[in-house]
Amino acid sequence: MPFDFARRELPLAARMRPRTPVEFVGQEELMGPGRALRNAIERDAVPSMILWGPPGSGKTTLAEIVARSTGAHFERMSAVSAGVADLRRVVNEAKARERSGKRTVLFIDEIHRFNKAQQDAILPYVEDGTVVFIGATTENPSFEVNSALLSRARVFVLHQLSDGDITTIVNRTLSDAERGLGAQNVALDEEAMRVLVGLANGDARAALNALEFAAALAPHRDGLRSIDVALVREAMQRRSTGYDKSGEMHYDTISAFIKSIRASDPDAALYWLARMIDGGEDPLFIARRLVIAASEDIGLADSNGLSVAVAAQQAVHFVGMPEGFFPLAHATLYLANAPKSNSVGSSFGAAMADVQETRNDPVPLHLRNAPTGLMRKLGYGEGYHYAHDDYDVKQRNLPENLSGRRYYQPDKKRRSE
Repeated sequence: MPFDFARRELPLAARMRPRTPVEFVGQEELMGPGRALRNAIERDAVPSMILWGPPGSGKTTLAEIVARSTGAHFERMSAVSAGVADLRRVVNEAKARERSGKRTVLFIDEIHRFNKAQQDAILPYVEDGTVVFIGATTENPSFEVNSALLSRARVFVLHQLSDGDITTIVNRTLSDAERGLGAQNVALDEEAMRVLVGLANGDARAALNALEFAAALAPHRDGLRSIDVALVREAMQRRSTGYDKSGEMHYDTISAFIKSIRASDPDAALYWLARMIDGGEDPLFIARRLVIAASEDIGLADSNGLSVAVAAQQAVHFVGMPEGFFPLAHATLYLANAPKSNSVGSSFGAAMADVQETRNDPVPLHLRNAPTGLMRKLGYGEGYHYAHDDYDVKQRNLPENLSGRRYYQPDKKRRSE
């Protein structure tokens, strides 16, 4: 069932959950007036859906608003702890409820943690309308949710809340005497609000959890609890990064990092490096990507780049973190500022294409090793020219069917700006 918002023992973030579409803050492209999801809720025509978005963006809140607005029974499960037996129980109860004319909204948090069999178990009941299924995930459903389940549910994408959204939520909490902190006369000065919103990093839950803790610690003077910057920092402890070392953010960020190096943009490359380090990314993963970039994007334009990248990998492994950021930043700046050439990859790619798509002819006789008399009688090594002694002599080094083929095309070095 939805939360009893009046219960004071609930965490502040739970008490302040919006109860209606009008109260919902952010996600204007979904919940703004006239938008698809809001219209579906107001018309009581909500489809099964998957809500995909970062932590604190409103996924659980939206699911509860759907149930509350449509008068449906709300059944919440977590894919971390629930199994097929729990699903069967919920379905049986939903069928009994259906006979009395009441629908059931089945909300499964972290749906990406269900395995294929568990996701398949939901399908028949989504398809026949026994439950209105709402799944929530921070992971890309294209990779984490079965295609069969995806085809039966609409995917709505939620984005990180803006600083303005977080400010609105915090101000509403400070003024709400019923569910928020209005009765406690809590006040944030302007700088404390700015720091709180910045550290929350678009996560409403993180902002309210920190606000609740800061309010509990705030000194009570003249009937007012004043929260300053120091108290906000103490309550938050660490910025909410939203970085997931195994999820889509992991791949998106390393992609931005490598593409910034390729574009000779040292500032952007350093920024994405810092984002990864701050998020707890494996430093050796970053180092491996630098080694690849050194050959893929810098290549023969500056072969020292590979030496620098390998040295950075060895240094990080030897030194460890946090000081390991020095060699990582060193290699990042070197590669970003180095001239660029992709001839290594394009040359090898062209050679591999011929290996895979043309007849693999034998090695030419004159290039073969001839360790035995029989081999020499068969012509192995005959006519070979030792290049150091006879450098100007042209001899065929490719199979006959590829004679004259060119793979390596020296390109102009692309200097960084």
